[in-house]
Amino acid sequence: MVNGQGVCIDLGQCPQGANEIGQWLWNRPLDSPPRASLILAHGAGAPMDSAFMASMAERLAARGIAVVRFEFPYMAARRQGAGRRPPDPQVRLLDCWRETYGLLRARISGPLAIGGKSMGGRMASLLADELEADALVCLGYPFHPAGKMDRPRTAHLAEIATPTLIVQGERDAMGNRATVMGYPLSAAIRLHWLAAADHDLKPLKASGMTHERHLDAAADAVAGFLQLPGRDC
Repeated sequence: MVNGQGVCIDLGQCPQGANEIGQWLWNRPLDSPPRASLILAHGAGAPMDSAFMASMAERLAARGIAVVRFEFPYMAARRQGAGRRPPDPQVRLLDCWRETYGLLRARISGPLAIGGKSMGGRMASLLADELEADALVCLGYPFHPAGKMDRPRTAHLAEIATPTLIVQGERDAMGNRATVMGYPLSAAIRLHWLAAADHDLKPLKASGMTHERHLDAAADAVAGFLQLPGRDC
């Protein structure tokens, strides 16, 4: 189907075992082939069709990037009546990422990036080099648990070789600008800061910014990063 923004959306059926919801959610550019594709994973508490995920996928498709979303098993189980449950253990999340990437890599031609919102992006970052993804995109990276700055989740980010873009709010409770600038991060990582924004990229009202403008800015940054001339992705 085609949404009101001229972006093609469809539910592509997964081979058995791809994920437990049994489908991928695609947003594709309507008028031209995509310059790149991005597998986008959801965060810990919201599904692949949340307002944030849908907004970013639509914006990126309108900028020439094909986006495919999937769900981790615990989130897919909610749709089958299991109710709210915490995220799966990390090993299962990573296995789901590996399987999803392998299935999609076989179907997608051209540059293929991986990434996600918060936890989904962090899981992708742990596998980006192993999977040899063309690029990594993290939207609101959880550099540390909220209120626990003494528990950083950054060791692998000092060594990562995959070209990486992290779009981060300056006042993110899981990694504000002052805190993140103190971490030793790989030269492969670019940080794109959004003024006065929180973990969901929402700005303070007093800043004069709006969430819509920040989402547009995030999409511009991601699309530009994935379409740089002179590199594969």
